[in-house]
Amino acid sequence: MLEMLTYSFMQRAFLAGIMVAVICPAIGIFLVLRRMSMIGDTLSHVALAGVAGGMLGGIYPVYSALGFSVLAALAIEKLRKEYEQYAELSIAIMLSAGIGLATIFISLGNSNSAIFSYLFGSIGLVSNHDILVIFILGFFILLSIIVFYRSLFYMAFDEEAARLAGVPIKWINLYFTVLVAMTIAVSMRIVGVLLVSSLMVIPVATSLQISKSFRQTFMYSILFGVISILIGLSVSFYGDLAPGGTIVMSSVLLLFIILIAKNTKKRIRL
Repeated sequence: MLEMLTYSFMQRAFLAGIMVAVICPAIGIFLVLRRMSMIGDTLSHVALAGVAGGMLGGIYPVYSALGFSVLAALAIEKLRKEYEQYAELSIAIMLSAGIGLATIFISLGNSNSAIFSYLFGSIGLVSNHDILVIFILGFFILLSIIVFYRSLFYMAFDEEAARLAGVPIKWINLYFTVLVAMTIAVSMRIVGVLLVSSLMVIPVATSLQISKSFRQTFMYSILFGVISILIGLSVSFYGDLAPGGTIVMSSVLLLFIILIAKNTKKRIRL
């Protein structure tokens, strides 16, 4: 561990990874409780189109991915109004559009190796500029969660009651979807666009197995996210593997350990 931290690129990877480990579950808990997990997958595919488009146009990929994802978030909310009785159609439409655009942009370019690093994450290519962008946007995301925590909490459990209580549902929904888009754009350098939604969901699923309140779920989700990042980046370094895969598999392993321990405890009691 000490040897690994002597490398500057690993120091940058851990700094970025810890911020990602905090914001992904913090956003993910509201996605899971509102049964909106598929939005993360949809926006991640749109972000991939943004990365490929940015490389074609000579734009910093994180900025282009952020722009594409935010536009997709706005489009999802617009399509929801057009298909009020079939709200899930808006997600399917944008998912299809994201995959289509990504395929076209990738076929037009010749930087597939660079795109690969955004697909599954890269610890060696995290720059100081990446760190700055991740921390600025990450701080903004966390600040937004703190400011709108009560409204998001109400909406996670009963959106209709939140509306009656005076919460501006439409505006908060739109703003939250934009926050999800920002989280994906921030996290893709470490986890990869195809796997970032997993880091939003799996730590939350793990914490739901042992927590007894919303606050505990929130804190445990972030804890499991941080543990997954630390283990995943370490395995990625020593095994020369894509960090996105090792991080997500570490998260899945933690979930299985908790499930096995929980079931074992139940059997002992019986």
